[in-house]
Amino acid sequence: MSSTATDCRAPWRSTAAPELAREVVRLTEEPSRFRFVYPDNATLWDKMKAIATEVYHASDITADTKVRAQIRHLQESGYGHYPVCVAKTQYSFSTDPKLRGAPAHHVVNIREVRLAAGAEFVIMICGDIMTMPGLPKVPAANNIDVDSDGRITGLF
Repeated sequence: MSSTATDCRAPWRSTAAPELAREVVRLTEEPSRFRFVYPDNATLWDKMKAIATEVYHASDITADTKVRAQIRHLQESGYGHYPVCVAKTQYSFSTDPKLRGAPAHHVVNIREVRLAAGAEFVIMICGDIMTMPGLPKVPAANNIDVDSDGRITGLF
């Protein structure tokens, strides 16, 4: 490493690091107490409501008729057993980024739902948030190769 480079590991170099590492290892060896906030057999709507009320302290959820129809369609098409992922502002438990922190008794409006069939989950999009596009089931990199002459194939 050059003398002008910054070593990002420096803050972790201390006499406490081995103790921290031992504690992390100890915790990973304990039985997991992970649980979803909803039962597996809950409907998508009920899963979304459980997340909003139990995790984000909302009093309720709402969605317009079109979004409710999308949720119903996903449920009826056999995706109701998928877990639910939430896309919303990181600044607040509400969907309003100006309402900072962890307010309670707000209403979470589900603006859109998306199916991530390859990843096997449903995304509830709440508030004004931009999302990244999903990846295909088979990455394009699987088709890229370099032949013995150095020619790249499979890019397009």
